[in-house]
Amino acid sequence: MELLDKLNWRYAVKAMNGEKVAEDKIERILEAARLAPTSSGLQPFEIIVIKNQDIKEQIKPVAWNQSVITDCSHLLVFAAWDTYTADRINYMFDLTNDIRGFKNEGWENYRQMLLNAYPQKDAEENFNHAAKQAYIAFSQAIAAAAFEAVDATPLEGFDPTAVDKILGLREKGLRSAVLLPLGYRKPEEDWLVDLVKVRKPMKDLVTVLE
Repeated sequence: MELLDKLNWRYAVKAMNGEKVAEDKIERILEAARLAPTSSGLQPFEIIVIKNQDIKEQIKPVAWNQSVITDCSHLLVFAAWDTYTADRINYMFDLTNDIRGFKNEGWENYRQMLLNAYPQKDAEENFNHAAKQAYIAFSQAIAAAAFEAVDATPLEGFDPTAVDKILGLREKGLRSAVLLPLGYRKPEEDWLVDLVKVRKPMKDLVTVLE
């Protein structure tokens, strides 16, 4: 119930007060994102954590001039791989083998299946798949932020190409997928703060097949 209470408390904050979020809270939010499930366990994305105010100021104009970009404590950029490569796939499989301390024939066969599939696909198709995986971690970060009583504002309203250029993401084989400012709400300037949360009733959202 505590998690549900926190999820009911959270909303997409429209104004933040600039107060800094404690680093231990940020670390736990990032850890929740790191622990998120992803397809084949590849984690095909990186999270850029922006505390630098100058960089936030550069991003604001290409993010519809939303004040939360500059008034947040930390701005998270979820950046997906621009494509799947053999090196990227092998890295995660090798890491798994190193951590678990053994090789498994079925796991190695699965590696070869992915190597025979993903790198041959169109880069845009691969990016779209990777971005979906980034969104899983993004959603988990939002829930973790709520659990930490930290406000978060999910943002798709930005120019990805411009953000990529500001952060030099394309040179790293990354493309920005979604932004997540973290901070604390400023109620006196937030038109959404006192409005009731609206969601579909369960009967219109969930179908149970027995």
